[in-house]
Amino acid sequence: MPTSTSDAAASDPERAARRIRDRALALGFDAVGVARPESVAGAGRRLAEFVADGRHGDMGWLADTLDRRRHPRALWPEARSAVMVAQNYAPPGDPLAALADREAGCVSVHARNRDYHRLLKGRLKQLGGWIAARLDAEIKVFVDTAPLLEKPLAAAAGLGWQGKHTNLVSRAHGSWLFLGALLSTLDLAPGAPEADRCGGCRRCLDACPTGAFPAPYQLDARRCVSYLTIEHKGHIPRPLRAAMGNRIYGCDDCLAVCPWNKFAAPTAEPALAPRKSLAAPRLAELSALDDSGFRALFSGSPVKRIGRDRFLRNVLVAIGNSGAPALAARAEARLGDASPLVRAAAIWALSRLLPAAEFAALRARRAGGEADPDVLEEWRAGGGES
Repeated sequence: MPTSTSDAAASDPERAARRIRDRALALGFDAVGVARPESVAGAGRRLAEFVADGRHGDMGWLADTLDRRRHPRALWPEARSAVMVAQNYAPPGDPLAALADREAGCVSVHARNRDYHRLLKGRLKQLGGWIAARLDAEIKVFVDTAPLLEKPLAAAAGLGWQGKHTNLVSRAHGSWLFLGALLSTLDLAPGAPEADRCGGCRRCLDACPTGAFPAPYQLDARRCVSYLTIEHKGHIPRPLRAAMGNRIYGCDDCLAVCPWNKFAAPTAEPALAPRKSLAAPRLAELSALDDSGFRALFSGSPVKRIGRDRFLRNVLVAIGNSGAPALAARAEARLGDASPLVRAAAIWALSRLLPAAEFAALRARRAGGEADPDVLEEWRAGGGES
């Protein structure tokens, strides 16, 4: 027989789930639900197909952790329930407004303030500590830091459904939700999965600037702007650069056009409110950043993770797409950069901004001293050579 209120709750799956939900909401999460680990077996198969088709690009960690990622119990065999939490980060205005200003960079909404990983993980640890103390259970906390299928688990927990853009969609919060997971040894009553409410809509598919969706509910990361600007470490494929526009870190197009966003209220979390300095940062200023300047500007931001060189690669692609000849001087200043990644992007930008004769003269002056083969290839390609 249970000897305390906590013991009684722990032995009642429905009551324990309600108590955890109430506590999670009190800590500041906007949505919470429970899923069984075995509920995402189908998602594991789809992930295996995604990797087998090579659509994960150079995100080798997806392939390396595939066997563990297929099923939460492969990560932790003792797990009996997954408590899924969500934090609303909906912006106060049009998230795509910065796309119209071609001399400014467009930073994804999720990266316009503090790194959400810290916020969610801190609150999840508080929730986990409460569960461990009050319900006498073992817990493990995850926020994008382990091989776990967060979106399928969140859908199974009733937080929303995976839309045609493969991201979670909520009737209450649209597409603007950060997810976290807490695995537990508790036997908790699971929530009811949300029905797919995309219907015949395909706005997210049609909005993608680079055609990253081969079909509804399928993503080819190799063409996704978020992958290209954040995860991809090398030179951005030449055929995709023009379509990237001025997106310098991530992309919100498929999320922003979702009709369910009409129900989303702007986030009430101050740590997630956009910083004015990142709403539409000027490309001219960003292109001049050295490593210390980059670190200072993006202190505490997820942008800092990709490093200065990859960020400047993105900025210079945006400069090449700006149609602003005045920015050519900014690109030319980066021809002597220590990073071949930056130099190559600067060459591409100049090939787009300068008249052909002026670019050819610049190539004649500068290409001879270049040692990196990829950068030399960029000079040739920029000049129209095969």
